[in-house]
Amino acid sequence: MRTSTTFVAVVKDECETCHLVVPVLREIARRAGGPLTVYWQDDGAFLGSGLAAGSADDRELEQSFRLEIDTVPTLIRRDNDREAGRTEGWNRDDWRALTGLPTLGESLPAHRPGCGSRSVEPGVREALRVRFGDAGIRARGIKLGAGTDPAEACHDRGWTDGLPVVPPTPERILRMLGGTRRDPAEVVGLIPPDMAPCTVEKVAINAVMAGCRPEYMPVVLTALEAALDPGFTLHGVTCSTCFSSPVIIVNGPVARRIGMNAGLNALGQGNRANATIGRAVNLVVRNVGGGRPGETDRATLGSPGKYTFCFAEDETDEEWEPLATARGVPPGRSAVTVFAGDGIQGVTDQKARTPGELTRSLAMALRAVGHPKLCEWAPAVLVLSPEHYAIYREGEWDRTRITAELHSALLVPGGDVAAGTAGVAEGMPPSRARESIPKFHPGALLLVRAGGPAGLFSAILSGWPGGRLFTESHPVTREITE
Repeated sequence: MRTSTTFVAVVKDECETCHLVVPVLREIARRAGGPLTVYWQDDGAFLGSGLAAGSADDRELEQSFRLEIDTVPTLIRRDNDREAGRTEGWNRDDWRALTGLPTLGESLPAHRPGCGSRSVEPGVREALRVRFGDAGIRARGIKLGAGTDPAEACHDRGWTDGLPVVPPTPERILRMLGGTRRDPAEVVGLIPPDMAPCTVEKVAINAVMAGCRPEYMPVVLTALEAALDPGFTLHGVTCSTCFSSPVIIVNGPVARRIGMNAGLNALGQGNRANATIGRAVNLVVRNVGGGRPGETDRATLGSPGKYTFCFAEDETDEEWEPLATARGVPPGRSAVTVFAGDGIQGVTDQKARTPGELTRSLAMALRAVGHPKLCEWAPAVLVLSPEHYAIYREGEWDRTRITAELHSALLVPGGDVAAGTAGVAEGMPPSRARESIPKFHPGALLLVRAGGPAGLFSAILSGWPGGRLFTESHPVTREITE
């Protein structure tokens, strides 16, 4: 069977190497023994009249997309309508081998790198997949009428938490899915309260709406999976009359890689990763699981954390054991811990100078979690600021000792917290009046380092009262494996 050979080249005017190879393309068109088609991505005038007959306008980039062009110039050889080889940029030996012309480009330098194809510029590849390929998006699309504001349409359909969301266009969804290696069709889990199946693609859609960047996806997915662990009891947290929502604490290299904030204002606004990762998880619960306020979300008051609550731990002190490591994740790995938390209770102590003084002071504040007379009731996170932590560091107290001393300081006589004592009806059962009662279950008090370098303030994050049954409802830590 006789072989029918053709050649295809893709170039653009803005590429110096494309200009360099114009004489070579003309030589191929004359001598290579097969027709040459040259697709130009921006302006083909630089090709001149010698290639005009074989040039084609690809400003729409359809051919560049279908040919999977990453670099220009690219030269492709096709034998019997099948690709037999290609070369990118200019390499004299490669072009000669591909065309069978032993003296091709004799006057040119041996090698010149090419330029990026317009088809792989930021945002373009996804748009081309939507226009010319199989985007592979399984979610049902919503067609909006002419002149409809997409952001307002999201509000009208109840897809928001009250703040504006980023409209989830197919291009944005594809770009978000590029942040994970996981199959878009993979089911992450059943989202309460409706127990609706949630795929990686649906997580990506909500991550788009939350304002995430694609590189946040592994954190969002891991945080959602941690929250879906039966031990976290996301259904109860969502439907409770209490204040709580998932608080996401991130450890490891991923926090630095995606630019999370563990320092100044770490628990506040201003950092995109902190703000949008937690928001994405909450939007999944709302939009996939049906957890809407006033419906199945029955929070009496709620809290700002129902928008988002996510931050990274300060790991700049190598002597400090990070939270995830203390909870079983190997050192140096990335992980998330989800905690069913309320708002922030600030703790001011500007006079303590020794670890013992500070511990007794923090313990007094921690007694207020849930209620000063309720023990073994709710978990808590203590966020140590750098100045408070420095007191412990100078005293050579590590995580283990700080935690143990706090638990010791939080043992209270049962008679002091019994219901009715001090004229307060709330409290522990009178049957426990002769006991020494711990404020927290073992493992229910978590320590985290975060915050700016100035200010003798720390913070307490009170937990969901479902944690009084700590074996059934507790924080969950998961390693990020992507």
